[in-house]
Amino acid sequence: MSPNAHITSHRKPRRTATQSWVVRTGVAGGVLSTLAVAGAGSATAAEKPVEATVEMPAVNAALATSIAQSAAATQQTSFDFQDRAQQDEATSKVEAAAKKAADEAERKAEAERKAAAAKEKREKEEEARASRATERQSLSGKSAAQTSEDAATAASSSSKSSGTATGSTASLVSFLRAQVGKAYVMGSTGPSSYDCSGLVMAAYSQIGIDLPRVSQDQSTAGTQVSTSNLQVGDILYWGSAGSAYHVAVYIGGGKFIGAQNPSTGIVERDMSYSPPTGAVRVL
Repeated sequence: MSPNAHITSHRKPRRTATQSWVVRTGVAGGVLSTLAVAGAGSATAAEKPVEATVEMPAVNAALATSIAQSAAATQQTSFDFQDRAQQDEATSKVEAAAKKAADEAERKAEAERKAAAAKEKREKEEEARASRATERQSLSGKSAAQTSEDAATAASSSSKSSGTATGSTASLVSFLRAQVGKAYVMGSTGPSSYDCSGLVMAAYSQIGIDLPRVSQDQSTAGTQVSTSNLQVGDILYWGSAGSAYHVAVYIGGGKFIGAQNPSTGIVERDMSYSPPTGAVRVL
């Protein structure tokens, strides 16, 4: 007998083949049961997604409706802006057309005013020309005897402060009066027409005095005298001495004779009609 025979063994007893089979059978059964439960769970889980897929179309429909409404609102806003832009453009066109019409009306009114003013001016000029023509006809109708008589009367009336026109001065005045009513022609020295300096030169040549041809030189041809101390035969000038633009001859009695312009011709006028700038004495 072994010395250790009385010691209880700790080894597990061997299972018999029958026991092993039973265990394996139990294990297999457990596995099958587990699989069955898992299969049942899987079947149950498989049914739940069906319910979820039923809810998704509702969510998608709501989202689609919201998107459609947003798009409609955006489109409406775009239409509103477009309408407003068209209205603004139409208003601008109307305002521009109204301004253009107002400007055109103002231009027409201004043109009518100018035309009326020009017409009135022409009428006045025609009346003035007619009056001057009548005056010329009246003056030119005088006889030579009447002209001489007028010259003598004027010469005698000049004795107040300008001395008596006798001799050469009387001849000078007589010649000048005989030219009254004749035409003014630039550059002419007679006998049918004169310009201002041409008449003065021709008048003085009648009494043997030679004068320069143009008014600028005639205004310095003698001694400068004051217009308040004139004598018959003094040359009157307008402008500055040496650069005068017009000349005439003083005939006494506060009057002068000169070739005024193409409209008036040769006339006799009071000094107040056109006061001269200065005078020069050559007699």
